[in-house]
Amino acid sequence: MGRRTGRWRGRTVLAGAAALFSAVASAGQATAASTPPPYRFAAGAEQVEGATAPTDAVRLTPGTTYRSSVGDNGKLYYGLRLDAVSTAYVSVTAVPKAGTKAVYSDGIKVSLQDPNGNKCFSGDAGAARFGPTESPRPITAWASRRAGPGTYTCKSAGAYSVLVERISGAGSSPDDWELELRYVSEPALKKAASTTAPEVWDSASPQAVDGLARTRRGGTSFNEARSLAQGVWKDDIQAGQTLFYRVPVDWGQQLYATAELGPASGDGFLGNALGLSLYNPVRAFVDDAGTGYDGKAKAATLEPLPPVAYENRYDVDDQVSGMRFAGWYYLAVHLSTEMAGKFGDGPFDLTLRVRVSGTAGTPAAYDGTAAPPDVFDVTAGDKAAASNGAAATGGDGGPDGSTAMKAVAVGGIGAGTVLVLGLAVWTVVARRRAAAAGSGVAGGSGPGEGTAPVPSAQGPDARSREYGPPRAW
Repeated sequence: MGRRTGRWRGRTVLAGAAALFSAVASAGQATAASTPPPYRFAAGAEQVEGATAPTDAVRLTPGTTYRSSVGDNGKLYYGLRLDAVSTAYVSVTAVPKAGTKAVYSDGIKVSLQDPNGNKCFSGDAGAARFGPTESPRPITAWASRRAGPGTYTCKSAGAYSVLVERISGAGSSPDDWELELRYVSEPALKKAASTTAPEVWDSASPQAVDGLARTRRGGTSFNEARSLAQGVWKDDIQAGQTLFYRVPVDWGQQLYATAELGPASGDGFLGNALGLSLYNPVRAFVDDAGTGYDGKAKAATLEPLPPVAYENRYDVDDQVSGMRFAGWYYLAVHLSTEMAGKFGDGPFDLTLRVRVSGTAGTPAAYDGTAAPPDVFDVTAGDKAAASNGAAATGGDGGPDGSTAMKAVAVGGIGAGTVLVLGLAVWTVVARRRAAAAGSGVAGGSGPGEGTAPVPSAQGPDARSREYGPPRAW
């Protein structure tokens, strides 16, 4: 009975392994066959509901990402608890459903209110719209409460609220939009710094980065943005798709970026075909550029931006004030849905030229009692990620993605589980073979069990490999 029990345990492990590997293979096939989502939300993002009144708002925690949704012309509140010295940033990314009809004025607006219901004025552009492309895509708006010298409103500590308003134009789809909210708190400085933005900086456009283009596959969101270093990068993009990339920019450095759309067969002209948008480390909009398209290669180039400096936040120009801290800067490239009607669905060749100039300078001296999160600096690990192309989530670290590990993740199976179970299978098989060698009975079966040996389908060299784990391990 003991031998039979052990044998069935072995069969159970083998059956479990087969089911496991089948699930992994199926998950991999499903991943390969499926179409990427319009936006991949942060893994583990907390689901919250917006309130219709500030007093009922769910309080957000700094450094946490949330998911929510907003209806047609909806107005929702979320809560914050702010001190009197930290600067608060809240970004909201709205994601319409695939196939949604959008018009020029559709978009979202984000603002912060103090405990008395007064809106905080910080000079930030708090609205994002689809604009002339009228192409539905993820759009991000933001707002902030700036603390410290030079501020005149929202200076006290207390219960603040975030107001998210959906702007709906006539003729657009009334479907709900999903939302991703991100709240980041920036500590005060140890010592008061200048409140005057730099007036002189190199605003000349440098020579375009040249060289051999290397492949980097963009992600579908901030959460899986592909890391880029200075260089020339190639990808492909489909009509209606938005791709995200990120570049580490340190204190004192300048970022330049160009997105180029390759030639394609077709007929006609689109006035707004390719868009390139830049967001800073707290997902605040900095600048954008666009280009029309007639089937010939076209490029969208960001205007020269100032070197990263803490004092930039005091400039009235949003493009300048957005370059206010070091960290990961995000590039979002969108190709209009209207491309499909004139030039096909694609994919179309996409080339990114990225330059990061200047020597890294002295970082901002944040208060040591409230160390800033990783979003406000550039580490050696960040530079390595930019070099090897790791995703924002710490992804596969390669330029094209790791299909095997993605399949495991999709199947809900940890890589460690696969390895442990695989080794368990190997151990059971080895013990059965060893028992068989000692008893002279094939397959490890005892007298009277009558189990015939199973012919090998692996060829004459299979016996030399049967006691080891698969070579893929």
